[in-house]
Amino acid sequence: MFEQHFPVLPIVLPLIAAPLCMLLGRSQLAWLLATIVSGISFCIAVSLLMVTLDQGVLSYALGGWEPPWGIEMRLDVANALILSVVTGISTLVLVYAKDSIATEIPQSQHTLFYTAHLLCLTGLSGILTTSDAFNLFVFLEISSLATYTLVSLASDRRALTAAFRYLVMGTIGATFILIGVGMMYMKTGTLNMLDLAARIGEFEYNRTLNTGLAFILVGVSIKLALFPLHMWLPPAYTHAPSAVSAFLASTATKVAVYVMIRFIFTIYGAEYVFYSMGMDVILLVLAIVAIFNCSFVATVQSNVKTMLAYSSVAQIGYMILGISLVTTAGLMAGLLHIFNHALMKGALFMAVGAVFMRTGSADIKAFRGLGKTMPWTMAAFTIAGLSIIGVPLTAGFVSKWYLVTAALEQQHWVIAFLVLIGSLLAIVYIGRILEAAYFKDPVQSGSDKTIKEAPLMMLVPMWILAVANIYFGIDTSLSVTAADAAANWLFEPSAQAVSQSVSQSTTQSASELGAAR
Repeated sequence: MFEQHFPVLPIVLPLIAAPLCMLLGRSQLAWLLATIVSGISFCIAVSLLMVTLDQGVLSYALGGWEPPWGIEMRLDVANALILSVVTGISTLVLVYAKDSIATEIPQSQHTLFYTAHLLCLTGLSGILTTSDAFNLFVFLEISSLATYTLVSLASDRRALTAAFRYLVMGTIGATFILIGVGMMYMKTGTLNMLDLAARIGEFEYNRTLNTGLAFILVGVSIKLALFPLHMWLPPAYTHAPSAVSAFLASTATKVAVYVMIRFIFTIYGAEYVFYSMGMDVILLVLAIVAIFNCSFVATVQSNVKTMLAYSSVAQIGYMILGISLVTTAGLMAGLLHIFNHALMKGALFMAVGAVFMRTGSADIKAFRGLGKTMPWTMAAFTIAGLSIIGVPLTAGFVSKWYLVTAALEQQHWVIAFLVLIGSLLAIVYIGRILEAAYFKDPVQSGSDKTIKEAPLMMLVPMWILAVANIYFGIDTSLSVTAADAAANWLFEPSAQAVSQSVSQSTTQSASELGAAR
């Protein structure tokens, strides 16, 4: 009986635990509580993914009120896959953070860090599970407000400026999304996503709905840092605590990409957005420019965290490129890259955080000679870096392979070629770090401080992600199957069949709730 409440537990558990962390007061207890809650949420998310792969859609009516009148939590393969990524990364980052934040966040702010982390997890989980457009906005703001706090907690005062810039741009993006949702509600009179899809489908062309879509896409593009609306991201990732950078780079922008996918494919429909409004060309151009512009900027950075931040914007370009191909194969490649990129960038930022802890710097000069003094850290960085490049037998190769294949299926030879060229730019900026670590002597600082390997509590989550990059580059049965199932579901041509299926699922869920009571 308890399992029927699983769809809502990834939201409820961290939401309840967040204030408890503040009440506990002690950093160790707050860390333990946050890690346990995040770990339980991950286990629930994985079980939900397995169920959706086997049975299809799960629907949970809050309070027993059936949609569209009540609020519905709805899980399919797409959001269950990303929910598993978010909760899994959250758990690993919390294990990593125990030692990491000791040198980057004042001791008095540690409980605030765990509280804000759980609130951010609550918001991200809510975004992924809700089937209500307004509630999606609410959860988006919960995660955003927690994120601004997390970025500002670093001892470096530049983090305050970065957090303020993030806040300003994030608020603009949220305002645009709210305006767009309001326009949809004004025209349709509903906020449930499936009900919205059915009612929007009745209009062939409507200025209000088109304007609402434009506002939503611009707002979401700010949130996911799509070029040229990405300038808030590099300072935030650079000056935030390393644990925060690892968490946000692996989750926050990926969830924003999911929001774009959900609005395009579930609510408005791919045909309406891409063929009637021509958004496929716009997104395609922005994605390609993002890949090359930000990859090139990454090659000239001296701060490794800034380099990885620009790399993240470029990798988001690959995800949007897959969406803009408007095919099941392209969308599958985009979803797969969301999954794989979380593994890559999480490991990379964790490795940089370990280097920062031991050397006090994230500058590329600090990496000189670390192949000998911090071999485990640099080995994990190397594996994740090769995955970013797209070397065979890594997760990054798999998603780029499917992206190139999707482009070639549509006879887009130029796009396939550009994807390969973009990977060559990744060789340059990752290669600069590996050259410093393995082929250059350490910089003589004049102090007698000996650089040691990172603590075990930081190495374990780092290496779990590094090994995952190899594992999912060899055995793609789970990741590719889930991404393919999600893409096929989102491209389901019969909206009536989808609505009927979900309605039956909702009715069953409501009856089960009634029986439980």
